Amino acid sequence: ELSDTLTAQFKDAPDVSIINADILKFDLSEAAAFRGRKIKVFGNIPYYITSPIIEHLFKFKDRISDIYLTVQKEFGKRIVAPPGSDDYGSFSCFVQYYTQPKIEFIIKRACFYPVPNVDSCFLSLKMRATPAVRAENEQRLFSIIRTSFQQRRKTLKNSVKDIISAETFELFCEKYKVNPKTRAETLSLQDFANLANL
Repeated sequence: ELSDTLTAQFKDAPDVSIINADILKFDLSEAAAFRGRKIKVFGNIPYYITSPIIEHLFKFKDRISDIYLTVQKEFGKRIVAPPGSDDYGSFSCFVQYYTQPKIEFIIKRACFYPVPNVDSCFLSLKMRATPAVRAENEQRLFSIIRTSFQQRRKTLKNSVKDIISAETFELFCEKYKVNPKTRAETLSLQDFANLANL
């Protein structure tokens, strides 16, 4: 409904293009090609598809310099969470691998109408020129991270026993001075990369 109004409003503005499309299906490389340089993405998005939107945007990470999103406050805390915190998880690692995330400011629920049940925050994701850590195989790295966090109460050793041999895990603990009884949430992104590279 807004698309027609905006198209009419900006019909005489040569530097504005209104595109009415599903963000999860839209090829952002088209927008980048139009500008001839990396683009910045801003979004006031539906909270229930926040993760899929971020995953989709990362497909075009070489074409994007920055992402700014209004997200649920709890989700933002997960994204910026450090190792050892309750909010730290597999998606924290995924986003931090590709970007430098930061909660710019909190947006109270009273700022919206109708008033939602949650507070929000303005999240910035600055794309890294190179990933945060060196992973010889990104697919393997993310597989280990996802598996490690699937059952948070398990020790890391038990969480990854189906995808990493006992010998490799013992070598990892010995080489990098990691407690064999540690849990996934205590490992940094570098720790996961070390394990994946072994």
